[in-house]
Amino acid sequence: MKIQLLLLFSLITFNCFSQNNVLVFQSDFGTKDGAVAAMKGVAMSVSTEIKIFDLTHEIPAYNIWEAAYRLSQTAQYYPEGTVFVSVCDPGVGTSRHSVVLLSKSGHYFVTPDNGTLTLIAEQLGIQEIREIDEVKNRRNNSNESYTFHGRDVYAFTGARLASKTISFEEVGPKLLNEVVIIPYQKPAFLKGVVVGGIPILDIQYGNIWTNIDKNIFANLNLKSGDLVNVQIFNADQMVYESQIPLVETFGQAAIGDEVCYFNSLLNFAIAVNQGNFSEKHKIYSGADWSIKIGK
Repeated sequence: MKIQLLLLFSLITFNCFSQNNVLVFQSDFGTKDGAVAAMKGVAMSVSTEIKIFDLTHEIPAYNIWEAAYRLSQTAQYYPEGTVFVSVCDPGVGTSRHSVVLLSKSGHYFVTPDNGTLTLIAEQLGIQEIREIDEVKNRRNNSNESYTFHGRDVYAFTGARLASKTISFEEVGPKLLNEVVIIPYQKPAFLKGVVVGGIPILDIQYGNIWTNIDKNIFANLNLKSGDLVNVQIFNADQMVYESQIPLVETFGQAAIGDEVCYFNSLLNFAIAVNQGNFSEKHKIYSGADWSIKIGK
């Protein structure tokens, strides 16, 4: 009897886990029209048991790099089995591949292979990639639509995966474990200075967020209160240089002061205390922005 109850409990536990049904949408569509609602409607038409969440729909138009960053910033916090649908697709209707990537962490990413998977492939690893078979995995009666694959292909396929209507193998043919990569400056300690990229802004406040973590920064042997020599580049042209104090909290600086600190991801960042560093210095983010810091 005990063995039977244990087996029953194990089966229930497994079924609850396997029926995750979590679907997360991201796009550059905004929410001023019905595009996002249409994608959610397609998903719900597949299954009303799906749990739908929004990552963001405020990716700047056509900004594939920011779509890549937001996925890498967020995916790790969702449970294994979550399906992400990311649609930032300036090449819609062209020969770019429509794929589903299964990461080594057990997350699924449904998206055009146009650079969106750059950071996910690096951060979570690639378990397997399949190309979406658009004959089998496309919304009914949408064959004449060429400009809204987010609705007709990606939302539909993502919902079918999340609801377990199809298996991963039924997505389509297996591809090589390679994705289109957007080149960017990776963090490193070189010749006494630390180099890195500016992948994103803390957009609400205009703070500069880098990809330089505490471990790499530690090579400089700088502590709170020390001045950090900062140089910022856009496409290899230096656009900013200054010495900025390193602080642990904004309370250590006067309003309007420029400070260096470590953000919520424990990466090196720069801000104007209660101001907007990005607007003040016309410094932005993306794969073509980089930073060099030292003593």
